[in-house]
Amino acid sequence: MEAVIANGHCLVEGIPGIAKTLLLRTLSVVTGCQFNRIQFTPDLLPTDIVGVTAYDEKKGFYTVKGPIFANFVLGDEINRAPPKVQSALLESMQEKQVTIGKVTFPLPKPFFVMATQNPIEQMGTYPLPEAQIDRFIFKIIMKYPNMEEEEKVLKQNISLSRFDDYKLLAILNEVDIVKLQEDAKKVYSDPKIEKYIVRLVDATRYPSKYNLDLGKYIEFGSSPRASISLYIASKAHALLNGRIFVTPQDVKAVAPNIFRHRILLNYEGQAEDIKQDDIIKELLSKVPVV
Repeated sequence: MEAVIANGHCLVEGIPGIAKTLLLRTLSVVTGCQFNRIQFTPDLLPTDIVGVTAYDEKKGFYTVKGPIFANFVLGDEINRAPPKVQSALLESMQEKQVTIGKVTFPLPKPFFVMATQNPIEQMGTYPLPEAQIDRFIFKIIMKYPNMEEEEKVLKQNISLSRFDDYKLLAILNEVDIVKLQEDAKKVYSDPKIEKYIVRLVDATRYPSKYNLDLGKYIEFGSSPRASISLYIASKAHALLNGRIFVTPQDVKAVAPNIFRHRILLNYEGQAEDIKQDDIIKELLSKVPVV
């Protein structure tokens, strides 16, 4: 929800069967938004996503809009499709509009994409380039549920087998979400908080300045887009927690999801199985707030 209010998009990494689709579908229902799912496959075409101009003898030329025209779009296993198809989705995310033929159509508001990829299966995949991954405000790792959580899932699915059986109700609508996005922009951020955000991003580029022990494993740090993402995401986090001002805790809360896909490891770091989350943890502990 933080990503939605921050007007960004999410890249979710997790094995099949841990409710990634259910998560976004549930979110779309309770927010009163339209949901579409795109299953990425090697034979998918860009027109299968954005739409196409068709011809009929009676109608003449007309536009058939693709599944991208929804409030919440799930791009399932985005790394299964070739780069040209990936770009069709990622350009729509960036521009918030789609060109079909010679006509440009704005995408609905709000517009949120959650793209998933499987970390296990690598054969027949097309890894997203770093420049494309950087367009996602968050990268979220979905893990197995613990035993207590899985017991609850088991009990609920014994009695309620279909999504419609849960009878979820919309508590918001598209207008409410857009207003929340505007409200997030108005959340106050002290200049000291802004300098703290810049220091955190700077530490990913020049870790030796901040005495980061794991900094030697960083090949490339985060781009300026990370600063912007951290700034607006911390505002969204504050708003969702009922505050009209940003605290350092808001910044620290969203930082792992912001930096996880924006810190590139060198060969040594990959060989030693260093995790970005370990670097982020050290970064948050050593970079001074003021």
